Formats: sequence, C-alpha cells, structure tokens
Amino acid sequence: MDLRAIAMGLAFAFMWSSAFTSARMIVADAPPLYALSLRFLISGLIGIAIARALGQSWYLTRDQWRATILFGISQNALYLGLNFMAMQTVEASLAAIIASTMPLLVALFGWLILRERLRPMAMLGLVAGLAGVALIMGARITGGVDLFGVVLCVIGVISLTVATLSVRVASGAGGNLLMIVGLQMLVGAVMLIGPAMLLEVPEVTWTWRLAGAFTYTVLIPGLAATWVWFLLVARIGAVKAATFHFLNPFFGVAVAAVLLGEALGIFDVIGVVVIMGGILAVQRSRIT
Repeated sequence: MDLRAIAMGLAFAFMWSSAFTSARMIVADAPPLYALSLRFLISGLIGIAIARALGQSWYLTRDQWRATILFGISQNALYLGLNFMAMQTVEASLAAIIASTMPLLVALFGWLILRERLRPMAMLGLVAGLAGVALIMGARITGGVDLFGVVLCVIGVISLTVATLSVRVASGAGGNLLMIVGLQMLVGAVMLIGPAMLLEVPEVTWTWRLAGAFTYTVLIPGLAATWVWFLLVARIGAVKAATFHFLNPFFGVAVAAVLLGEALGIFDVIGVVVIMGGILAVQRSRIT
C-alpha cells in the first residue's frame, strides 16, 4: 500500500462519510426519493458521458453486468433510498455510524451463513464493534431517537451487506470503471422513481443550502467517491481497500458536528472509537 493508495483511501472515506450530512440537508427541503432518483440520473448521465469521451464501452462482461445491476439495486436504491428516507428524522451522525458497520456485518453474516472461519483478531473486532454500536444505540434510544428511522437505516445496511457477500469480484475488473459507475447510478434512478411517485408529493423548498448540498452529493459522494473506490480496489485489492472503512464512523460524526452542529455525547465518542477499532481489527485479520 503506497502513498497514492493511502491518499485515495482517505479521500474515499471522507467523501463517503460526508454524504450523510449533505443528504440530511437535502431532505430538509426536498422529498428524499425524488431527490435521490434525480441525483442518480444526473450522476449516471455525467459518468457515462465522461466514460464515452475516455473511450470506455458499455459492453460489459457478465460479471460486470451482474455486479452493476445488483449494486445499483441494493446500494443505490435500497441502501441509499432507505437512508435518505430515514434522515428526515434521524441525525446524519447516527445514520453514518449505522452504515459504517457494513464491514462488521459482512464478517458476521459470512461466519453465520457462509460458515467462513474467523480468526481470533476478527472475532475480537466483531465483538468490540457490535458492543460499540450497542453503546451508542442504548444512549440514543434513551434520548428519544426515532426508532422507525433507525430501522430503515439498519435494513439499508443489511441490503448492502448481502450484495457485498453476493458479489465477491470487483465490478470494475476488466476495465470500464467509470462506465460501470454511471450505469449503476441509472439503475438506482429507475428503481427509485416509481416509489417516489407513489409515496411522495414533489414539493421543494428552494434554498441555496439545498442547491449546494445537491450539487455536492451528485458530484462528490455520488460520482467521485464510487470512481475512487473502484480505482483503489484495482490498485490494492478489495480486502486492503476495505480497511479504510474503519475511518467512516469518525469522518461521519465529525462532518455532521461541524456542518450541522449535531451534538455528540460521551457514549457516542466512546462507541465510535470502539467501532473504529473493531472494523480495523476485522479488516486487518483478513490481510494477515
């Protein structure tokens, strides 16, 4: 893992984590599913246009198409769709913490369902990470968190976990990285527009904050972060790249605290540190 890979990993973790704060800003002024579907449509068209300009093809391999469709549905439509809906009532920091448990859930589900062997370090990290989540959730529930919103976040991260277990090969294998990113976005846009029309009224309160947050979400977490992730996986492999997920809880709560003024209690701080340590232990055990 060279300096370029480290820089890419840090950039991905920050961009991925910042998406929860920008999403919280968006859903304050716009219906979440309509906004997310439009975001995916714009990001997808931009990604495909740039990919074509770079000479990339939309003739993908079978594994690439499978991963593109599966992740377009599970990551974009289910995971992000449910999180956008949840953040109407759930703070961005809590949504980011729940989402950051994905590496822990991958290890847990792999152990329980696929009978994958866990090394002692991974088992210790898994227990620590889940304990950190329990600590934060206990404090938040006592403080009156919206449980329905939390359930939506949990279902979302589980859907992404299942997709991650289902597709073991990187969807970028074989080239056409940016084209794959763009096509994944379009799959998400198509899957979300129907529920948006059924469940939401397209009423928007136009503000500069909404415009800035939406533009940022389209270009940075929506397009750049996904592209950087695939580049990082191609450079150092999925296992090593996933190690950077341990930074997501820290970046997620830090950005929400700075931009949204979300307060953090002592149990939140302790829980985030414990979760970070658990994720790092799980990922490091897969490398060594």
